[in-house]
Amino acid sequence: MATTPANSPFPEFDPAKFLADLKIPNLPDVEAVLATHKRNLEALTEANRVALEGAQAVARRHLEIVQSTVSELKETLKDLTATTNPSSRAAKHAELLRQAFETSVSNSRELGDLIQKSNNEALSKLNGRFSEAMTEVKALFDKKA
Repeated sequence: MATTPANSPFPEFDPAKFLADLKIPNLPDVEAVLATHKRNLEALTEANRVALEGAQAVARRHLEIVQSTVSELKETLKDLTATTNPSSRAAKHAELLRQAFETSVSNSRELGDLIQKSNNEALSKLNGRFSEAMTEVKALFDKKA
């Protein structure tokens, strides 16, 4: 028995039978789904907070490095101008360049480590929540099955 209007291009089509044949699973508990999404947003907020704190720590440390570099540069210029012997000045200049390079590499490594630590902590929070969310979604569908 067709429930479509007589002027339908598909007179044998029965929408109710079609939907029943689809065997669409029952929808999960809406409250549980909303609670899961709320926890997802909380985890995302927490990960963003951790990332922001990490970025602030990197910026603070970078500022400290710049201030230290400027201070060291002032001292270096004083030392270089105090030396009048050209060979002494060249040797001192080479030593200062070596020290500057080593300090630069060390500072870059430190900043990279800070960034990596912050990123790992934020991703860890997101990965943990993702795993929990998948378990929650599976449980919701298992209840309805």
